[in-house]
Amino acid sequence: MTDSRLDPELEEFAGQITDQVRSFLVAVQAIAREADGSRAISLLLLEMSQISLAGARLGAQVDFNPEGEYQPDVGPEPDLDGLRLRLAEILGGVDTYSFVFDPYLPEVVESQLSDDIVSIATDLENGMRHYNAGNIAEALWWWQFSYVSSWGNLAGAALNALWSVVSHDRLDAEFTGEDETLAIVNEMLEGVDPAPR
Repeated sequence: MTDSRLDPELEEFAGQITDQVRSFLVAVQAIAREADGSRAISLLLLEMSQISLAGARLGAQVDFNPEGEYQPDVGPEPDLDGLRLRLAEILGGVDTYSFVFDPYLPEVVESQLSDDIVSIATDLENGMRHYNAGNIAEALWWWQFSYVSSWGNLAGAALNALWSVVSHDRLDAEFTGEDETLAIVNEMLEGVDPAPR
C-alpha cells in the first residue's frame, strides 16, 4: 500500500528503510533459529551495523509528524520472548555487557545483548505494522522517534559489544607461527659448527 499524502521521494525513502527493517527482523530470527554460536556474533555484528545505518538515516531527517495525537492501534506486540531466550542461549557468556548509557552524563550500566536486540526488534516491528497497514507517515514517525529515544542507543551499545567480542577473538589469539619458525631455525643450527674465533 502507498500513502497518498507523501511525496514520491519520501515514499521511496520509506521503502528503503522498510527493506532494511524487514531484513533485520528476518535475519535476527534466522540467526536465533540456526543456533550457531560461532557464526552468530559475526552475523549479529553485520545486522547491527546495517540497522544502525538505517537509524542514522532516520535521525538525519527533519522530524516526521504523525497525523493524529495518538498512535493508531495496529494490534498487540508480537511475543518475542522465545527469540530473546534463544539469543541468550547462543550468546552464553558474552550476553551480559557494560556500556555508558549517555557519554555526556557518564554512568556505566549493565545490559544483555539478547534483551537489547529483542527491544530493538520490538520497536522496529511496531513501525513495520504501521507500514503494512498503509500508514507510512506513522511508520516513519515511529521509527524515527523510537530510534532517537531508545533503539539507536541500544544498537550502538550492542554494536560496540559485538565488535569487542570479534576484536578479542581475533587479536587475543596466540600466534604460534613464531614458535614453529624458531624450532626450525634451532634445528638447522644444531648441525652447524660455531664460527672460528
